[in-house]
Amino acid sequence: MALRDSAERMSANIWTWIRDTYRTTADGIRQRWAYRKDRVGADGSQADFADVPVSQSRLGRFWHNLNNRPGSSGVMRRGVIAVLVLLFLYYPVGMFMVSTVSDDPDFAPSGENAAAPGGSQAVAVMAGLIDREVNENSWVANDPFFQPGVMLDNMPNFQLGVMSALARFSFEMTDQVGRTRGSSEADPDLQKAAGLLQYPGDVWLWNPTVSLAPRASSESQYRSARKALISYNKRLAAGNATFERRADNLMATIERISSDLGSQSAMLDKEVHDHSGAFIDPNADNVFYNTKGKLYGYYLILKALGEDFAPIIKEKNLTTNWDQMLATFREAAGLAPFVVINGSPDATFQPSHLAAQGFYLLRARTQAREVSNVLLK
Repeated sequence: MALRDSAERMSANIWTWIRDTYRTTADGIRQRWAYRKDRVGADGSQADFADVPVSQSRLGRFWHNLNNRPGSSGVMRRGVIAVLVLLFLYYPVGMFMVSTVSDDPDFAPSGENAAAPGGSQAVAVMAGLIDREVNENSWVANDPFFQPGVMLDNMPNFQLGVMSALARFSFEMTDQVGRTRGSSEADPDLQKAAGLLQYPGDVWLWNPTVSLAPRASSESQYRSARKALISYNKRLAAGNATFERRADNLMATIERISSDLGSQSAMLDKEVHDHSGAFIDPNADNVFYNTKGKLYGYYLILKALGEDFAPIIKEKNLTTNWDQMLATFREAAGLAPFVVINGSPDATFQPSHLAAQGFYLLRARTQAREVSNVLLK
């Protein structure tokens, strides 16, 4: 009721302003025509040209009839209220309907994304995550100003973090796992997917500040990458592609992931160092959810790699270490405070969610390095 009353008051004020503006303008027009009447009358011609009151002109008659017709002012007032309420609710309601941070740790690819016998589970997870974030949840990181998603920040940063993890892993698939040693040719589907996943996530169809011509959107590039990954997995299941299940390939993949996590920890450290303890840190949730998305993506990839490289893990007696590493990644990716607060690390009452996330990230990175050291032996 308070919202409705406020909207009604606002529409009433707008209506009063329009009416007063019209009356002021009408008075000015009437004065100018009265002056013209005096001049024309002095010449002895068209002496009664302005005898018709301004209020009797077409515009005046329309306004008079509209303003005095029974019930018409109420209809217009309700129309103004409806427009104002629509504009007021469009973004909040739209944000609520669109916002989805999908951090299900038990996510598994299905349908066309799933791997057939002989295919790679890690590649299937990549295709499934792209499908979920782009097609099912809707990609919001590049939403234009007229879509509610432009007002979100947690969901787009999470999506960008997930896609960053997939892009990094796609390099390893192209350079190491998807080819025989280093002398063979790179797989064309993996190479295509790796290139497409590097595409910025905030590109919409058109940006006049860059070019007047339409551009390829982020979604279209990621969808093409998904098709290339599915194509590779089908050829792999049919025996027409390469997936080298060797200890050195798994080690190189883990090392690349560990290096990327080290870079992410530097981002967390900078935000904590520069802005911790601030009453409001508007960038804290952006950094938090970007890191969360990356940790979530790597968790699902490593979990799937555990299936792809199961014989190697068993041979190296790494099952316990691998499970502990996955458990830490899962816990780090599952952090989801209601409000992200960047308090001082030694604060008594104000939490530091970035510092807590950084702890789990570095613990996961340390355990990944331990797994890599065992694979090296």
